[in-house]
Amino acid sequence: MQKEYAVYIMTNERNTVVYTGVTNNIARRVYEHKAKITKGFTKQYNISKLVYVEYFQDIDRAIAREKNIKAGSRKKKEDLITDFNPEWKDLSGI
Repeated sequence: MQKEYAVYIMTNERNTVVYTGVTNNIARRVYEHKAKITKGFTKQYNISKLVYVEYFQDIDRAIAREKNIKAGSRKKKEDLITDFNPEWKDLSGI
């Protein structure tokens, strides 16, 4: 059985802060962010909406993509999200 990895971007209610991450279980990870389980950036800035996700079969490619997104400007992240999810709706279903 092959694993699947997700690179994702989440934001807060007003879309003023964006967080990029990588995980092997997107549902679990989004729940952890929404439930404020882990102290840190996402808890401090009330990150609660999944607005972008990309899937990979290879963890190295997923990590490389995460780093690529993180290295980009705020504008590039906004454009990426808007192209994928024009209304910045919460895609998590949670």
